[in-house]
Amino acid sequence: MAESGDSGGQQAPCGYDSYRSPLASRYASPEMCFVFSDRYKFRTWRQLWLWLAEAEQTLGLPITDEQIQEMRSNLDNIDFKMAAEEEKQLRHDVMAHAHTFGRCCPKAAAVIHLGATSCYVGDNTDLIILRNAFDLLLPKLARVISRLADFAKERADLPTLGFTHFQPAQLTTVGKRCCLWIQDLCMDLQNLERVRDDLRFRGVKGATGTQASFLQLFEGDDQKVEQLDKMVTEKAGFKRAFIITGQTYTRKLDIEVLSVLASLGASVHKICTDIRLLANLKEMEEPFEKQQIGSSAMPYKRNPMRSERCCSLARHLMTLIMDPLQTASVQWFERTLDDSANRRICLAEAFLTADTILNTLQNISEGLVVYPKVTERRIRQELPFMATENIIMAMVKAGGNRQDCHEKIRVLSQQAAAVVKQEGGDNDLIERIQADAYFSPIHSQLDHLLDPSSFTGRASQQVQRFLEEEVYPLLKPYESVMKVKAELCL
Repeated sequence: MAESGDSGGQQAPCGYDSYRSPLASRYASPEMCFVFSDRYKFRTWRQLWLWLAEAEQTLGLPITDEQIQEMRSNLDNIDFKMAAEEEKQLRHDVMAHAHTFGRCCPKAAAVIHLGATSCYVGDNTDLIILRNAFDLLLPKLARVISRLADFAKERADLPTLGFTHFQPAQLTTVGKRCCLWIQDLCMDLQNLERVRDDLRFRGVKGATGTQASFLQLFEGDDQKVEQLDKMVTEKAGFKRAFIITGQTYTRKLDIEVLSVLASLGASVHKICTDIRLLANLKEMEEPFEKQQIGSSAMPYKRNPMRSERCCSLARHLMTLIMDPLQTASVQWFERTLDDSANRRICLAEAFLTADTILNTLQNISEGLVVYPKVTERRIRQELPFMATENIIMAMVKAGGNRQDCHEKIRVLSQQAAAVVKQEGGDNDLIERIQADAYFSPIHSQLDHLLDPSSFTGRASQQVQRFLEEEVYPLLKPYESVMKVKAELCL
């Protein structure tokens, strides 16, 4: 994502003797890496030069069919070595590639980049790349939501202990808790769709956004300049272009893009943190391969490494929002070049990082394992305390005095708590109630009063309604890609 004048310095050697970004070499998918590759970028530059020449020809400039065909035939004929040598001499990446394109299109060389500024290819290519990168992320996010929706639906009724402040709270269900995750991801999906659909083309605007060079080319014909802008925008597949630009499109757009990606990072971090905590509680685990090693020193361990990876990369994704915020704030007048090197890094890294965490989270969501016996045991440990109000009400209905019953329950609860906390024993409150003749009127009701499903409220109904009314309609446009499995990288 370089801009005019930012040559990017020397090309680093490849292989094992040089730094390679782990995002590209280890984590992100090949398709996302390709979208941010040099080949894709510079091929798109040539495509933009071709679209410009086609539109200029249509509007009457002296550009021949032969020149157009020559450009079209050489879109993929990129001599990267020649371009690197040109850039080393010129210190200007766009002109280096314009010259390189001209070498293989000698008849069209005179009309390549006609009337344009470097940001015509630089910014417009960036916008095409951003759009295509969103198009890769959106179905991946939809698949994660779909997998989690299947998981939530299957376990909508399965009671589990809820936690507030990571302290035991009222019961919920495994499916309902999963819907908390899904709801955040649905908001992310809608936000990504909105920003993707709101992307506008920079278009054909000239050196400072005034279109002066094109007005000169068309001898002051304002309508033809407008048509030129519209034609190239349509060729690039955008519904509209910015009316106002400086030399670049406003860098606030980059804030919008990275903001929704950072928000996605926050959602994934929360989800995977929950999974890591549940793994510690032995209630839930991410997939664990047959040959996978959890620890080099402790063979028994099953570390939640996929969730940990998601959290690790999500933190990086969330921090990247600071780059476009600061860049937009220091763009003097029509533009400065201190955006270029920064954007070259942060935009690509944001999408590669988001791609990685979605691939990984899909893999996790396709193989989550729940241990109902563990959740059941934890419920048994805490439910007696939660059931005390129900027991009091049942005693009152049986003719007891509420205050007397409350005091009896209070004393027995303290005794049971002491067994749990001081002796490390199990919660024996119910056994104490069963052994106390005072509670004999309701002894036969205790199993019913302690049924976990009676403590989960409307959780299962909420899951069903949420999935039917909010989730499935949102996923409908992505139905054709739902069967794709996640390919987990290293």
